[in-house]
Amino acid sequence: MKRLLLLFLGLALLVLVPFAIWGGAFEAAMSPERLAASFREARGWAWLAGTGLLVADLFLPVLGTAVMSVLGLVYGWLLGGLLASVGSVGAGMLAYGLCWKWGRRAAHWLAGKDGLAEGERLFHGELGGWIVALSRWMPVLPEVVACLAGMARMPLRRFLPALCAGSVPMGFVFAWIGHRGEENPALALVLSAVLPPVVWAGVRLWYSRKVD
Repeated sequence: MKRLLLLFLGLALLVLVPFAIWGGAFEAAMSPERLAASFREARGWAWLAGTGLLVADLFLPVLGTAVMSVLGLVYGWLLGGLLASVGSVGAGMLAYGLCWKWGRRAAHWLAGKDGLAEGERLFHGELGGWIVALSRWMPVLPEVVACLAGMARMPLRRFLPALCAGSVPMGFVFAWIGHRGEENPALALVLSAVLPPVVWAGVRLWYSRKVD
């Protein structure tokens, strides 16, 4: 477990490095006011920039919730929510895919054989889906957990539904906040925290009945 924790901390450090280097510049450039003005001016293709920024959150200190809110402001809660969800799911899938293909050796080096085996037991079990779903509304954790899931070779049939269960509610909540023009991050935080476990529990119940 200690080696697995070391792997987690190493990934978290990698995620935080861009924030330490460019976080201030991105925060100034990506204020909701500036983003809204830019997206409105280029409404025809701003949706692509918005989803691209959300996917790039894996590598850059993008203010994901601000992008989601502005997508809702410019395109409405429905289309904005869909775009925000696609961007968030895309970021998770990118992290998962990259670490599935190229992160295994690094995971073995940091966590060792036993630590990697512990990660596989965690993400291949029932708890793995809950971790993925709940991590999407927390800072730093979405990227780290998606990378760990890829390194542990979590089955895609379990990872993707859990990813969607966390990402889609968050995308629609922040798009709705942006659409309503309300600045209420506390409400968004509560809804984003409550909805993912409810959605994932529903997915698991449906899947278990289907299997039975």
